Amino acid sequence: MQFLRLRVMRESDLDAVLRLNNDASPTIRPLDAAALAELRGMCDVALVATSRVGDITAFLLSLGGGQPYASPNYRWFEERHTRHQYIDRIVVSSAARGTGIGRALYESVFERARERGANEVTTEVALEPLDQRSLSFHEALGFRRLGEHALTDGPARVALLARTVDGLP
Repeated sequence: MQFLRLRVMRESDLDAVLRLNNDASPTIRPLDAAALAELRGMCDVALVATSRVGDITAFLLSLGGGQPYASPNYRWFEERHTRHQYIDRIVVSSAARGTGIGRALYESVFERARERGANEVTTEVALEPLDQRSLSFHEALGFRRLGEHALTDGPARVALLARTVDGLP
C-alpha cells in the first residue's frame, strides 16, 4: 500500500498542482497560474495528497455557493438555488489511483458541506471526451445525473452531477 498524506493546499504547491491539472487535459479544463490562484482563493476546501517523499499525487478544489466564480457549470448549479458544495476539480495521478485517496478527498468535501448546512455536493464529469473512470467513481459514490452541458473550452460536453450530503456509501 502506498503512503499518502492529505493536507491543506499551500501557495508553494500551486506549480505542482498546475502541472497535475494541465496533464489531465482534455477531461479537465487547463488553467494558467493566475486562474488557478484565483480559483483557489474562492475555495473553502483546497487539499493535496502527498507521497512519502512529499510529491503531490492528487488535489481537490471545492467551493460553497454564493461565490463569484464564472464557470458555466458552477453557475448552472447556482441557478438551481440549492445549498450546495461544488467540487470544481479533482485530479489523482496515475501513481495514486486505486489507493482510496479520491474517496478520502471527497469525504472531506462532504464533511465541509455538512458544516456549512449544504444539502448537496455537486460536480461535473466529462462526457466528450468520456472520462469513464471518473463517471464510474461518481456513480459508485451515489451521484446522480441532473443534466448535461455543452462547453466552449475544456471538455465539449459534461454531465452535471449531485449527491445529497447524507454520507458516502
